[in-house]
Amino acid sequence: MDRRFFLKATAGLGMASMASGLLAAVAHASGGLVALVHTQAAGDAGPVDSMIARLKQLSDEKGFEYRAVYAQDPATYETIFRTLGDAGAAVIVSTFNEVAEPFKALAPSYPNTKWVQLFADPFEPAIPNVVTVSYDYYLGCYLSGIFAARMSKSGKLGFIGGVSIPPINADFNAFKAGVLSVRPDATVTSAFAGSFQDPAKGQEIATQMFSSGIDFIQTDAAATDFGIIAAANEVPGRLVSVLDPAQFPKGPQSVISIVGLDFGTSLYNEVSKALGSDWAGGTHEHTGLGTGVIDFIPSPLFKEQGPAEIVSAAKATEAEIDAARAAILDGSLKVEFNTKL
Repeated sequence: MDRRFFLKATAGLGMASMASGLLAAVAHASGGLVALVHTQAAGDAGPVDSMIARLKQLSDEKGFEYRAVYAQDPATYETIFRTLGDAGAAVIVSTFNEVAEPFKALAPSYPNTKWVQLFADPFEPAIPNVVTVSYDYYLGCYLSGIFAARMSKSGKLGFIGGVSIPPINADFNAFKAGVLSVRPDATVTSAFAGSFQDPAKGQEIATQMFSSGIDFIQTDAAATDFGIIAAANEVPGRLVSVLDPAQFPKGPQSVISIVGLDFGTSLYNEVSKALGSDWAGGTHEHTGLGTGVIDFIPSPLFKEQGPAEIVSAAKATEAEIDAARAAILDGSLKVEFNTKL
């Protein structure tokens, strides 16, 4: 599954070296080991960096040992998780659906370890020591669609995803629905880069879109987003809505907003719960608007540095966006989770 983006803590290390290091970490840990196994690279001021930073913060607060392990190759997933389980890790957190099978295979063998899978589908049947977390990101995309429709001069809007998978498809459909809810004559075009870590492809697709008359693009492509931002920066008036506030400085006059999915806050919340005595596994959590994890957020940098006319128009949409958000939260506005393109 997606998402959206991502210190190669173990780059260049052999599996034996990694196992030795993790076992040593547990031996020196006063409060047990909490491990984040991330399947996308860090170092781009994106979600993985956010997760690592918040895990470090929580370890400082709670006094446990932590490790962030970059699982670059799917062939190593099971070995990494087994090493952590054998080491007696208290909590293992990992990301996205590609780790579902290793979780399913190994979690039952390590019942004293609490397993948390971020951005995941529920297991059928549920596994007692596993919590899966999904994100209603599409709701934020709907709000972005309303905003995009108001910001676009051409009435032509674009959406670039990393890979066409059900949740990303749903994000596109929600974005499109938001656009058409306030501007029925608009057109919304989708494209997929085939990767969440290919900025060059993102830039190529975005350049093509902008050249066709599209003037606002919503991204959903993790590290690929950086190429999309680069394309937007090439010509004044090109606008893009991305994923993470760390991306605001990459385009002070083009990155106008984000549909934020704060993986760092989500990890902090889930690990905090897992360290508590009343943690209950075997559950699936939905995280959406109103949780502090997902929301549509205008860029404060764009408000300072963007073209005055567009900044004024953006401010004028705030009440409309707030009203739509409130309606979604109180149930009076239903946004379909539609995964079909």
